[in-house]
Amino acid sequence: QVQLVESGGGLVQAGGSLRLSCAASGSVFRINVMGWFRQAPGKQRELVAGSARSGTTNYAESLKGRFTISRDNAKNTVYLQMNSLKPEDTAVYYCAAGATSSYHYWGQGTQVTVSS
Repeated sequence: QVQLVESGGGLVQAGGSLRLSCAASGSVFRINVMGWFRQAPGKQRELVAGSARSGTTNYAESLKGRFTISRDNAKNTVYLQMNSLKPEDTAVYYCAAGATSSYHYWGQGTQVTVSS
């Protein structure tokens, strides 16, 4: 079993920055991919960014350049640096992890609210 705990969400003004963290615990040897998803009210959950243990990353194309994912394999922790935030970025952000290339462990989510 893997547990994921997110932190770092909050309220920020448009144009500001936040850094989210996600720490994995439990059967961490199972984890290959770790990533971030978000879900805004009335919308489907979408991939923000993902990272494999090897260092390969992928991003939602529209977010590339503003958001950066990083990972500390020794600490089983993944981060999401969010810059130049916009009100449209307001959502619940979820950490996720998986054994190979699919995500099947999920955190509880952390709220990010960007005000204008």
